[in-house]
Amino acid sequence: MSLRARSRPAWVPLVAPVALAVADALLVNGVTPGLALSLSLVAAVALLWRRRFPVTVFLVVLPGFYIGYIWFAPLIALYTVAAVRRPDRRLLGVTGLVFAVVHFLPYPVSDLPVGDPRGLALDAINAVVIAAAPIAVGLLSRTRRELTGRLDELTRSRAREDRLLADRVLATERARLAREMHDVVAHQVSLISLQAGAVQVSTADTQARAGARTIRELSVRTLDELRHMVGILRAAGADTEELTPQPKLADLPRLIELSALDVTYEAAYDPAAERSDAVERAAFRTVQEALTNVRKHAPGAKVRVRVDEPGDGLRVEVRNGPADAAVPAPGLPGGGHGLVGLRERAQSLGGTLEASRTEDDGFVVRARFPRGG
Repeated sequence: MSLRARSRPAWVPLVAPVALAVADALLVNGVTPGLALSLSLVAAVALLWRRRFPVTVFLVVLPGFYIGYIWFAPLIALYTVAAVRRPDRRLLGVTGLVFAVVHFLPYPVSDLPVGDPRGLALDAINAVVIAAAPIAVGLLSRTRRELTGRLDELTRSRAREDRLLADRVLATERARLAREMHDVVAHQVSLISLQAGAVQVSTADTQARAGARTIRELSVRTLDELRHMVGILRAAGADTEELTPQPKLADLPRLIELSALDVTYEAAYDPAAERSDAVERAAFRTVQEALTNVRKHAPGAKVRVRVDEPGDGLRVEVRNGPADAAVPAPGLPGGGHGLVGLRERAQSLGGTLEASRTEDDGFVVRARFPRGG
């Protein structure tokens, strides 16, 4: 649809033909009241319902066409029959024949020049041609409208196919990245686990043995989660399959214990409350990422983790103080994508996530999630 058609009021295509038919009736029959003018005006007004009742309106305009010699109303009515209704050859043939007959016969019929065969033949041909014109234009208009609709449908189908193709390419690329990630990360983590196991067996230091055991346990858990995530990325229907095992709020104490940080954990929520798995998983990942950032950027800092339920949602807050200058920085790499991913996860669940520095040169991460998610 063009910009001009969109800016045009919707009533113009409905009322404009009526105005033309009224003007035609007044020009042909004058303003003096009479049968011809009355029938012509009725035919003009009937055009208001031509789209809903095209055949009925066509029959209504015929008396004005025959007696009042009007043109616009019958031509528009016959055009509407061809343009609005589904193509019915018999109906179009009958309406076209009726139009031609009414146009051919004079009013009164006694004025028919029966003694002039040549004139009658010319009048008959003229009537048939005039009747065929609005039918042809109506069929052309309806065909153009249907072709436009089919073109729009083909365009939408092509857009859907393009999206499906892009999704397929993306899924293939994700599978390739998943394989590479598994090959690289799994190899490195396996070496860490083996080295930790060797230290655990060979050392006599109790503290070193405990640290090695923790490293080995974390390595095994990382490999397990990595295997499941890679399987999800490579499998069809990854959007509906859930990660297993799924970390929940109940796993936070163990996560904090394995973090090797000075953490104070405050749990002020109802463990029996109904919460979606996605919300509990997002809360767990928020604490996990925050603790990882503390290890990277604030080694030796004291951390306070609080999980509570103010109102209908779940709130997670991880606050740490400044780094301890006596504790060496681990030098762990960071891409800066952790908090961005957490914020996107929170927003996808209808929640929010804020992260900022505190006045004591620490850092705080606050996340809110709806209970239902």
